Amino acid sequence: MPKQVAVVPGDLAGQEVVPEAVRVLRALGLGYEFEEFEVGAGPLLRGEPAMSEATFQEIARADAILFGAIGDPRVPDVGYPAQVLLRMRFELDLYVNLRPARLYDDRLSPLRDPSRRGIDLVIVRENTEGLYVGMGGRFRRGTPEEVAVQEDLNTYRGVSRILEYAFGRARRRICMVDKSNAMAHAGGLWQDCWAHLRALHPDLEARHLYVDAAAMELVRDPTRFEVLVTGNLFGDILSDLTAALVGGMGLAPSANLNPETGKGLFEPVHGSAPDIAGKGVVDPLGAILSAGMMVEHLGDEEAAKRIEQAVIGAIRSGECTRDLGGSLSTREAGDAVLRRLGD
Repeated sequence: MPKQVAVVPGDLAGQEVVPEAVRVLRALGLGYEFEEFEVGAGPLLRGEPAMSEATFQEIARADAILFGAIGDPRVPDVGYPAQVLLRMRFELDLYVNLRPARLYDDRLSPLRDPSRRGIDLVIVRENTEGLYVGMGGRFRRGTPEEVAVQEDLNTYRGVSRILEYAFGRARRRICMVDKSNAMAHAGGLWQDCWAHLRALHPDLEARHLYVDAAAMELVRDPTRFEVLVTGNLFGDILSDLTAALVGGMGLAPSANLNPETGKGLFEPVHGSAPDIAGKGVVDPLGAILSAGMMVEHLGDEEAAKRIEQAVIGAIRSGECTRDLGGSLSTREAGDAVLRRLGD
């Protein structure tokens, strides 16, 4: 039976880059069936929900979701992106957020020391707990006595399963990142689970860093890292840093996974990019690489390798958008990848 892919371009830049990723997927001839859904600002501006219940249910039934971006300055409700993306992450229990960072060409790295440019790491981010669950509130709003509380939710099940996944993914090295010296309760749970699982994997080089030290070490020598595992907030921040080390946000893919159910949502990290959206200059490679992660997740490993190699070839030839030093449009950059799929 053909794999069913829900295509959700979303807002602004997402509407430019997702079609390029779909073109690449179609060119591979994998037999996937694609169904596109309108989600985000478009429905909201017509007075409809950003994502209707019927749409959510249809998307949830797909074998995989290819997502673009969410967020549009025309919509005054800044909370609506959470009603879309976070709902899919939470309700589908996509507790693993994978954000790989691979340096495909030395010229893309801001690091001056060439010996520091062999970057190939992945951040394994807990995706359904932490500060992003929305627990808390604002009291005495609009007064000088206003109090805002944002709660950091961590459960034994949630912490254990993300650490177990990260240990299973590591080949040689794994690093757990937290701030347990300042966040004793949440950090204490992470430390307990880490100590237990670390003892079960004596073959791996396992170390722990506080998040500030991890940020410093990533800049100093990112080649020392293979798998970093951390909570929702720290993973979000550190993955933006690692993206900058390998070429920027336009090149950064991600996957949101539930390894038990097989559900997965795949999206570029760059967001809706309202400052450049609609100008034909948005980099499609993050979306194309995210599609490659989706293909690998669906069991087509060789096709995933072909996508990555085609992207590498386009980058190294300079056939890319201006953020990577090229001069191509979004569509032309997609064409450059398509031409290399058979190489």
